[in-house]
Amino acid sequence: MNIGIPTEIKDNESRVALTPAGAAALTGAGHTVRVQRGAGVGSGFSDAEYVAAGAVLGDAAQAWDCDLVVKVKEPMAAEYGYLRGQMLFTYLHLAGVAPALTEALLASRTTGIGYETVRDAAGHLPLLAPMSAIAGNMAVAVGAWYLAKPHGGIGVQLGRVLGKPHGRVLVVGDGVVGQHAAASAAALGSEVIVYGIDADQGAALLKQLSANVSWRLSTPEAIAAELAQADLLVGAVLLPGARAPHVVSADMVRRMRPGTVIVDVSIDQGGCVETAHPTSHSDPVYPVHGVVHYCVTNMPGAYPRTATVALTQATLPYLKTLAAGGRAALFADPALAAGVNTMDGHVTYRAAAEALGLLARHRPLAQIAP
Repeated sequence: MNIGIPTEIKDNESRVALTPAGAAALTGAGHTVRVQRGAGVGSGFSDAEYVAAGAVLGDAAQAWDCDLVVKVKEPMAAEYGYLRGQMLFTYLHLAGVAPALTEALLASRTTGIGYETVRDAAGHLPLLAPMSAIAGNMAVAVGAWYLAKPHGGIGVQLGRVLGKPHGRVLVVGDGVVGQHAAASAAALGSEVIVYGIDADQGAALLKQLSANVSWRLSTPEAIAAELAQADLLVGAVLLPGARAPHVVSADMVRRMRPGTVIVDVSIDQGGCVETAHPTSHSDPVYPVHGVVHYCVTNMPGAYPRTATVALTQATLPYLKTLAAGGRAALFADPALAAGVNTMDGHVTYRAAAEALGLLARHRPLAQIAP
């Protein structure tokens, strides 16, 4: 199979979809890998390393002109013209982005396979997990940065000063993002409250973390009760493939003190804070009611080397299956089947269709001919 690896063009997106080692694994299996020149430079991988791995270098058009295109982030508007019905394997987040991308995928009859909805046998999201972990760690780091007075914050440092804890962090959601955010904040020494909906999962989380972490059932009343004392709020709510619900309302944000910080990691799927809207690494924050909002849609892109290596480790087994089996693999492999969001001009992932108001164009994968 011909596999294309284009350069990412989203704002400050330096990740690449495949490491040279991953390329070698695919070329060694008899596949052709076309890498756009310079695609890996931002992650520290030179063109020469890809050539040594057996890949072929080319321009953007050649990287896109393949049976299977593998990316990190969703195609930008400037790339829609490259869509021609091939298979596209990347983070799509259709429910959280502008409908124009979905329309472009449907019009071109592109088979869009979203990393974020691929499920393993246990029902987990193995291709979302590594980036969620990085974003969770990062949420506390950037939150701490913007809490500094010179950066518009209230001036509270998260951590311990001569043994005394400082900072109060609320984490809404206890999945991978929430767990990593809570662990990072707890390691600094701040007081951490995590909100979730599964008491058993909450109990398991508390066994892993330190005594300065507490878990509470997520309700509007429970969250609102703590907001006036919070210094940092991390939004970490996920409904796989669907638009994130607004669990933190605009009225709740008004209860926070000026200079406190919100980091909404759920922004890829529309955001779980009502006052959140997408931002970029070039222009990452804005204030609402005096509260600093950080809502960058490609947070792990700030750490491209770590993110690219982790992403390739997660995606490569699925990529090998897809490259070997082609379209048929999407019907034969349940994990990949769960990842299919668009095919043959239809939205195949129902939650995305509902979020976009496209139920009339929804057709389950099972109703499409292999």
